[in-house]
Amino acid sequence: MQPSTFNMGDNFKLFTCSANVPLAKTIADELGMQLAQAEVRRFSDGEIFVEVHESVRGCDTYIIQPTCQPTNDSLMELLIMTDALKRSSSNSITAVMPYYGYARQDRKVQPRVPITAKLVSDLLTAAGVDRVISMDLHASQIQGFFNIPFDHLYAKPVILNHIRQRYDLSKLVVVSPDSGGVERARAYAKRLDCSLAIIDKRRLRPNEAQAMNLIGDVTGKHAVIVDDMIDTAGTLIQSANVVLDKGAESVSAACTHGVFSGTAYERIKESPLKEVICCDTIPLSPLMGQLSKVTCLSVAKVFAEAIKRVHMKESVSSLFDE
Repeated sequence: MQPSTFNMGDNFKLFTCSANVPLAKTIADELGMQLAQAEVRRFSDGEIFVEVHESVRGCDTYIIQPTCQPTNDSLMELLIMTDALKRSSSNSITAVMPYYGYARQDRKVQPRVPITAKLVSDLLTAAGVDRVISMDLHASQIQGFFNIPFDHLYAKPVILNHIRQRYDLSKLVVVSPDSGGVERARAYAKRLDCSLAIIDKRRLRPNEAQAMNLIGDVTGKHAVIVDDMIDTAGTLIQSANVVLDKGAESVSAACTHGVFSGTAYERIKESPLKEVICCDTIPLSPLMGQLSKVTCLSVAKVFAEAIKRVHMKESVSSLFDE
């Protein structure tokens, strides 16, 4: 995908809420433009204040904000900037959320618990968002929580390109770490023309799971465990150990969202994983960025092309016709 050379016009503005979102600057560079001027600051009691420093009257505005850690601050910044743009007579507001926070709370798994992914969608709509662009949702049905257009992007082409360049496909096997990720792993295996294996995982409690059995043959092969995100890396390390115990020659992991919370750094550093591939939908912490096992791929071109197509009223789905 070639960088866009199209002139987006004077009625197009690209914003970000935080200086700690390198992806926003890269997307702007891909579109051949500068991020619009806005300031996000806090009062002494922690309240968030947003000030837009240029006119957005009649403009189509795009706010690039992954709602990652600190999740609640990131979400409130997005909501408050949306309100600021709406009250400044913006023509339309698109929330570009490379990572959709609270996506794992997409259904009731027991009595008296919230469906927070739906609550987030209600908050965004109430604040004035007209459209959402996000990538690799934890659960695709989250799109149905919105009554506004939702463009669901995929990091698969970027990750596939890296795997093809880095690994011997004749000895490759794609592994799903649980039954819920089988469709994703199958899509990777199909495009890489390699075999598929599935781990039968029994979850004990949130952020803690025990991998039990492996379905498929990994003997003598290099296994790539594919998931949408890596959080504490507990499930990932258990899966890697199961794969190696079943005769795999080596094991790597690939995900879109590198959440890397809690003890993820220590677990990955001390693990048998050859490589952990992630994308820049979430800014890497300095500690994780220094870990030689971690490879961070940029999805800026995918987002830039999607934003351009939305602005030009062109097809977004054709980006993923592979």
